[in-house]
Amino acid sequence: MALLGRYNSLQIVKHVEFGLYLDGGADGEILLPRRYFPKDAELELDDWLNVFIYLDSEDQLIATTEKPKIQVGGFASLKVKDINGAGIFLDWGLSKDLLMPYSEEVQPLKIGDYCVVHAYLDKRTRRITATARLDRYLDRTPADYSPGQPVELLVAGETPMGFKAIINSRHWGLIHKNEVFKFLRSGMHEQGFIKEVRHDGKIALSLQPVGAALADDLQAQILKRLEEAGGVLQVCDKSAPDVIAKLFNVSKGNFKKAIGGLFRQGLIVIHDDRIERA
Repeated sequence: MALLGRYNSLQIVKHVEFGLYLDGGADGEILLPRRYFPKDAELELDDWLNVFIYLDSEDQLIATTEKPKIQVGGFASLKVKDINGAGIFLDWGLSKDLLMPYSEEVQPLKIGDYCVVHAYLDKRTRRITATARLDRYLDRTPADYSPGQPVELLVAGETPMGFKAIINSRHWGLIHKNEVFKFLRSGMHEQGFIKEVRHDGKIALSLQPVGAALADDLQAQILKRLEEAGGVLQVCDKSAPDVIAKLFNVSKGNFKKAIGGLFRQGLIVIHDDRIERA
């Protein structure tokens, strides 16, 4: 049986004028229309193709080689393309837009807005559907992360405390304001790190390595940049946070800790406007 709303590896079983039929197992033959043929590909019977399966306008299974921005079970930030009596239609990279019913909307949207959504199969219609009500699909399993563990983040929105982010499509986490050293907005994908998993299950995140790993790596970066610059860098503990972030992609607090460590080791001298190799 083909997995609806996901990528499938299916075998070619029939050539027709308007496309190819692929073996969908219990679902029967599934059409790949000619307009979705891979460019310059020699397609023969029994060849295997990696295709995405969804429902066409007549609710029939259809295959495409187009790349959707979201699969069933996943999360993504999608643009509102149209709004009408049926609901909110999102651009997910396919010719047929993705429906988000009004009941799945969290806050009023207008055409052109972006919204972080989850894709699921509607049990009644079997259609691929979007929802902005994310809580019911996250934190359903205990968090098994370790401090310092690298994770994939999808920024989902700003709060008074920082930015909420989806961790590995499984859990909610929070990037606290003091961990934000660069521009963030809802919908951005970021490499992140687990800072802490609290007893109440809440997860604190960092956009940079944590603990000793960060200190060692950052100090090595600073010494390398000093060497490349002839022993002097026009940056110090009084420099603006955005200047530090642009140079080293870290927060000002972590930069100050790093140069403080290098100073105590006798490796650098810190001036009011620069640092130098000792």
